[in-house]
Amino acid sequence: MGMDAGGGKLPYSYAGQQDGGKLVKSVSRVEPRRFGLGLVAGFLLVTCAYFSTAKFDAIQIAMTSRPVSSNAGGVGVGSLEVGGVVAAADTYNASRQGLDLGKKGPGATSMADEGSEAEALEKDGGKASSPSGPGVPAALLPPVSSEEAANSTLESGGLEDEELQVQDAVASGSKRSKDSAAAAAATRSANVSSPSVVHSHHAILPAPAQRIPEVKQADSETTPAREREWKPLCDVTSNRRIDWCELDGDVRVVGANASVTLVAPPGADNRTFRAESWRIKPYPRKADPNAMRFVRVLTVRSVASGSGEAACTDGGDDDVPALVFSDRGYTGNYFHAFTDVILPLFLTARRYAGEVRLLVADLQPWWVGKFLPVFRSISKYELVDLDRDPRVRCFRHVQVGLTSHADFSIDPRRAPNGYSMLDFTRFMRAAYGLPRGDVVAAAPARRPRLLVVARARTRRFVNTEEIVRGAEAVGFEAVVSEGTHEVAPFAELANGCDAIMGVHGAGLTNMVFLPTGGVVIQVVPLGGLEFVAGYFRGPSVDMGLRYLEYRIEPEESTLVDQYPRDHPIFTDPNGIKSKGWESLKDAYLDKQDVRLDMERFRPTLQEAIAHLRKAKAKANGDGNN
Repeated sequence: MGMDAGGGKLPYSYAGQQDGGKLVKSVSRVEPRRFGLGLVAGFLLVTCAYFSTAKFDAIQIAMTSRPVSSNAGGVGVGSLEVGGVVAAADTYNASRQGLDLGKKGPGATSMADEGSEAEALEKDGGKASSPSGPGVPAALLPPVSSEEAANSTLESGGLEDEELQVQDAVASGSKRSKDSAAAAAATRSANVSSPSVVHSHHAILPAPAQRIPEVKQADSETTPAREREWKPLCDVTSNRRIDWCELDGDVRVVGANASVTLVAPPGADNRTFRAESWRIKPYPRKADPNAMRFVRVLTVRSVASGSGEAACTDGGDDDVPALVFSDRGYTGNYFHAFTDVILPLFLTARRYAGEVRLLVADLQPWWVGKFLPVFRSISKYELVDLDRDPRVRCFRHVQVGLTSHADFSIDPRRAPNGYSMLDFTRFMRAAYGLPRGDVVAAAPARRPRLLVVARARTRRFVNTEEIVRGAEAVGFEAVVSEGTHEVAPFAELANGCDAIMGVHGAGLTNMVFLPTGGVVIQVVPLGGLEFVAGYFRGPSVDMGLRYLEYRIEPEESTLVDQYPRDHPIFTDPNGIKSKGWESLKDAYLDKQDVRLDMERFRPTLQEAIAHLRKAKAKANGDGNN
């Protein structure tokens, strides 16, 4: 019989001479008592471990189910509040995949690690962080909105040239959340950072807004149609330029309190309706605090039936859809008037063929009057000054915020009816009653006409007369104009020309009135400003125009009259640029005029007129002569 170290009998022995009967007898006599004690001890250990884990898991549930933080008004700008809290069960199920019951082993990552908005902002130098602590799935949190993003991300926004705003960083998409439950709850990804140079025809376009798909209806003869499941009213993440909302049903717009409200139908359940509230600034520069500071905030919400909402004025719904947008921001600048309102308005409203009402927040009468032919071509109805409108207007469909793809650009793959910049130029020519749609539509004996855009203050041509003589020498008829406040006269002048040239600035926006097949010559000033030239480079090609770019040499800049040639303004333009937009603007945009070297510039003029002659010869069946 074996002995343990303390001198007691061992329960059994493996001694070679011991037979099987003795072993069974030894086990049956001693084991139950020891085994019972082991069971009790094991049960206590398992119980302690269970309660310890459950308690920690409960902490994680509390973290993911607390209400979304709000401002003093109850809802942050661009934020979402669904029934007061984010659904705890969905949040918990989604968060378990990343939290793994609170354990972070070598392979465990949290949802914040996988794709949170806060982490993306921190990587891009932003200041915003997740309002609901670690462990909250990013897709279930309300993303930063126009006002929050403006204050926390692209601080370079708002540095505005008198002609157009240039941002050194343009938004790039943050990585998409990998969690399927969170993606089903939000189905959107945020775009919060930007490449430094954008050429419109090579622009990195934000992904289109992804929506929860409607449930496909089964055969009505066998299965009743299912009601469409609820989707959030507003999208504040898929487009880096603008937050926008779509409301369908009983929609009531009250300009006096800047609210757009969807009232639930009677009997709506949690699957088809949810109470939400958003704060939206309907202008496409949401990352730029300087542009957004004077844009009125609109409250977009959904409420249950019987919530005491004011009745519709005149007692009924308007079957005509409505668009709500702001005409403030940078619209006093000619380029921004087009890229921030006129072009997005075409992109959003043209498909309605005039059957749409335009509700304008921050309406500026002088500005609306300036572009009145455009508004009359878009809508058959009078514009509504939303800020001064006392009525409760009711609609079946309302969109807050206009569709916007990029600066002065349309992506036909994402546009309604496949609209393109060619369609936009046709629309603009029709709106102003311009006769020429193509460069070949001119009197056969007339020489090609060149419009030289003269600037009054900065980046002027100081040898305009010499430029005119040079243009006429190669075969052009030259016309010089600075333009006026009225759009129509300059539009008519531009449409009567075959080519337009000018130093980089808003005046080149008038290329929208050129006939298709015309030529655009952009003169780029000194200072490494090729990146801002992209605002016209790509769009001109998309409009069916021939684009030519002429980059001046130091001797063609009036900066040589102000600084020695070894000055950093000539030798180190990147160093000037690195000090910020104001430094670049002061050095190269505000103090620089252009004196073209006509010997050097002549080949550009020759290329332009050769293109026009070739187009006309081809139209006349004369081959390439």
